[in-house]
Amino acid sequence: MATTVDKIEHGDCVKQLKKRDDGCVDLAFADPPFNIGYDYDEYDDKRSGDEYLYWSKQWMSQVVRVLKPDGSFWLAIGDEYAAELKVLATRELGLTCRSWVIWYYTFGVHCVSKFTRSHAHLFQFVRDPKKFTFNADEIRVPSARQLVYGDKRANPKGRIPDDTWITQPTHMHNAWVLRPQDLPDGFSADSDTWFYSRVCGTFKERKGFHGCQMPEQLLGRIIRVSSNEGDVVLDPFSGSGTTLAVAKKLKRHWLGLELSEQYVKEGRARLKKINPGDPLDGQENPSVSAPNTKNGVIRTAEGKRVKVNGSVKKTLSKKAQPELFG
Repeated sequence: MATTVDKIEHGDCVKQLKKRDDGCVDLAFADPPFNIGYDYDEYDDKRSGDEYLYWSKQWMSQVVRVLKPDGSFWLAIGDEYAAELKVLATRELGLTCRSWVIWYYTFGVHCVSKFTRSHAHLFQFVRDPKKFTFNADEIRVPSARQLVYGDKRANPKGRIPDDTWITQPTHMHNAWVLRPQDLPDGFSADSDTWFYSRVCGTFKERKGFHGCQMPEQLLGRIIRVSSNEGDVVLDPFSGSGTTLAVAKKLKRHWLGLELSEQYVKEGRARLKKINPGDPLDGQENPSVSAPNTKNGVIRTAEGKRVKVNGSVKKTLSKKAQPELFG
């Protein structure tokens, strides 16, 4: 059975996974075709519902088999089959769903006679509900008590993020925001989630050969929380290679499977340019644009300016302004 990692393999993911040993992967992330008619170069994305679900069970069964007993499986999926695949994973494949995350993105997909599609589902499945990796301290964000209210009781480490994930557009800084209302262009009336931008074609982060690229910071959050350095991260639909790129940057081993020969070639070229420890594209820290309160502090994600009760301070020196730091 194959045991090598740090590579992208060309071929059908079900056939390639069958070559792998049981329990050889710590974390799997899959962003499969949604069966909505997307124009892939070597895959038919317009199957009958029964055919799509049968195929989904085939590849998901293999993912579960190669997961370690304490491994995690994250699945990104659209509305059309989210419910069916969750039921498949939990009732038929024996996984436990620990989190059902809604990823709301700006620059949603325009729809006719329905609200603009501006979200995807991210399921966090685990094999053992009592033993799995969840590195909470790796993905904490500042709390409202810290950023808005200046509350001395706030945990200095911050808090675990909500299960609705929000970021500003990549070209605007790609900063995580604390609340939906903190995103200036959020809450448009025609969106279907009442707030993480897609990686649009004009964004610097975009790799031009693939149309369904995910943001590195979103994958970074998943890989940090559900794996450790040296672990093996699998992506059975590696596509543009973002999962693998982030895994390599975060010093994990990586394995990608991809049906398209072109995507394999482009993905391998992308991975060759990356070194472990390289920074992720985009910005992880939350923006801080919420209104301040009597004891509150407002500052940029870079920490360069502070706004206190209407006045702007140009220094964050604790020595110079101890009243701001509690």
